[in-house]
Amino acid sequence: MTEPITERSIAGAGQTAVRPARSAAPTYSDPVDPYPPRAAGSIWLPAVFCASGFAALVYQVVWQRVLFAAFGINVEAVTVVVTAFLAGLGFGSLLGGRAASGSDARLLLSFGLLETAIGVFGIVSLPFFRWVGEVTLGLSAVEQGVITVLIVMVPTTLMGATLPILVGYLVRSTGNVGRTVGTLYFVNTAGSALAAFMAALVLLRTVGEQRSAWLAAALNLAVGGFVLLRSGRLSGRN
Repeated sequence: MTEPITERSIAGAGQTAVRPARSAAPTYSDPVDPYPPRAAGSIWLPAVFCASGFAALVYQVVWQRVLFAAFGINVEAVTVVVTAFLAGLGFGSLLGGRAASGSDARLLLSFGLLETAIGVFGIVSLPFFRWVGEVTLGLSAVEQGVITVLIVMVPTTLMGATLPILVGYLVRSTGNVGRTVGTLYFVNTAGSALAAFMAALVLLRTVGEQRSAWLAAALNLAVGGFVLLRSGRLSGRN
């Protein structure tokens, strides 16, 4: 049975029409990134990281020859040197990943200082390794192995820290972690592959061990200086 239309029912309908709607359930979005992606790209970064990878492999080839001359050439010596190199890279990546935060200027400053420190070590590395070899002549093979691991892990830890720091910087430009890691790892590995070829077939035959190490150090210092300048410009803008 239909209710008759009255003034009361009309007034009630009016009240219902103006009744405020019940608020919708709250929605949650991703937290706002305090460092949004930059519009300007960083095309220069792959180039400097390629140079960094080139220098790293020149060091590895030259340092292996010097350490083998100091501690002997055998399976154990090769294993110790390669283990120390890779362990340092891995440990450095772990530390660099924890430090890969902050402003753009801070990340570039960290990368520039790491490259500069590697270059400084590279300048003195060969005399230092030869001196360590002379000092440890009377030690056992195990003791020499431990010392070799420790001295090689110092610069390689610095090298390993560069990748995650650059990823932390560049990912703000690309907005894609996978693409950033892939690009940087590719150019760094390409530089390393070129260095392995050049060091063994060209550099060591033409300029020798010491000048090859100096060339690698010069690359590190050039990269470090360039990036520190970029960091200073960013700090000035902010």
